[in-house]
Amino acid sequence: MVKRKLKERDNGDGKTDEPISSIHSFKNEEKKEFRQKLVTWFQENQRDLPWRNHLSNPDIDQRAYAVWVSEIMLQQTQVATVIEYYKRWMKKWPTLQDLAKASLEEVNQMWSGLGYYSRGRRLLEGAQKVVKEFGGKMPRTAESLLKHLPGVGRYTAGAIASIAYGQATGIVDGNVIRVLCRMRIIGANSTSQPVQNKLWSLADEIVDPDHPADFNQGMMELGATVCTPKSPGCISCPVQNLCLARAMVDQSKHRNGNKLGINNGPIIADIECAADKCDLCLPENETWDEKEGVQNYPRKAGKKAAREEKTSVCVLCRRTKSGTDQYYLVQRAQKGLLAGLWEFPSVKVEDESDETVGHTIQEILQKSCGLTLLPSTQSSMVGNVEHIFSHIHQTYIVQAVIVPEEEVDDSQVHAENSRWVTKEEFSSAAVSTAMKKVFKAFESHGKKKTSTADPGKNQKSITSFFKKK
Repeated sequence: MVKRKLKERDNGDGKTDEPISSIHSFKNEEKKEFRQKLVTWFQENQRDLPWRNHLSNPDIDQRAYAVWVSEIMLQQTQVATVIEYYKRWMKKWPTLQDLAKASLEEVNQMWSGLGYYSRGRRLLEGAQKVVKEFGGKMPRTAESLLKHLPGVGRYTAGAIASIAYGQATGIVDGNVIRVLCRMRIIGANSTSQPVQNKLWSLADEIVDPDHPADFNQGMMELGATVCTPKSPGCISCPVQNLCLARAMVDQSKHRNGNKLGINNGPIIADIECAADKCDLCLPENETWDEKEGVQNYPRKAGKKAAREEKTSVCVLCRRTKSGTDQYYLVQRAQKGLLAGLWEFPSVKVEDESDETVGHTIQEILQKSCGLTLLPSTQSSMVGNVEHIFSHIHQTYIVQAVIVPEEEVDDSQVHAENSRWVTKEEFSSAAVSTAMKKVFKAFESHGKKKTSTADPGKNQKSITSFFKKK
């Protein structure tokens, strides 16, 4: 555990020393060394990522647009996943002006499978705002980016400003949090306000004023490839000599070696905090875990359990006279979770008690889209499909109906928010990953059990399919 000392020390002669420097800050010489080593390391070791290829564009607005798109996509999404999405996006909308002309439907379709769909919508809204209100010229500072662009927070604004414009402003994302917490042994909850304030202060202090783009990218690169959450590569870290978490590991080895009578060289001084009570140190009731080493940092608050929800879903399949299957989709509201995406008709299960299975097919279609089928229509239970959103554990209770074309009255279909699609059209439509899982379950079930000619023992009349257990 990090030791704490009083801010002043008595020398024994009635006099006191100057306050001890905080271990949670960098000295001026350490800042200079940090900048030089990190920038050099990044320039020599940076990964070949597609968004970095746009940084040589002489058009500053297009540089900013490229950074903006990449940073929004990378929010809570792994680099490996983002790469292909980014390439497709930039091929379709290579300029901010191109994106501004797009429809939300096109953006959602391009974003399909990437998750957190509000990100794509806000990119579109931001591009349209820049074109309409600023003549296609991106805001030029982190402060103005934060103020004017929807969906752009403090981190994204700082990333665009430093990487595209060369503004010497700090950035703090998950990778930077990990690097700084280990470098300055910040052990309090990394989401707490005192820690967040300190991290942003450190980021602004240490950013290289001469090479802000390389420095900030280097911080993120270091956290992503070396200073990783698990099994960090400390031995290859370019700034390991400045890392206090690493020093604590060495200190622990030295102490344990002394207990075994092993000469480990010069004595390593204790790492001590100058404050009596520190909002940045490990809490008093928590100790340094030798087995974890540098992974003692950062500390996070316990994650809240995802909220449990259930939704009844109907996969309505229309078999045309030509033998082609079509599937009925409805569009979600333009606000809220998965805004504007297409999905199979569905209704949330409000009563989630064990006695309730879900809604009947008739209820789902009536409540979600006002569609009515003949009472004799046969349905089948596909099963449950699980999907985890960031804050919701969703269970989809999936049922299926396959009907001949003549049994569906198209006059009930509202063209503006519902449509029939083929399997090929479904695969390229703006549908969520959850709906793709539902469709996969339907196909798997259909190969074995679903048949319009022979309903089979697993199918029942739509009017009596669901009953309480």
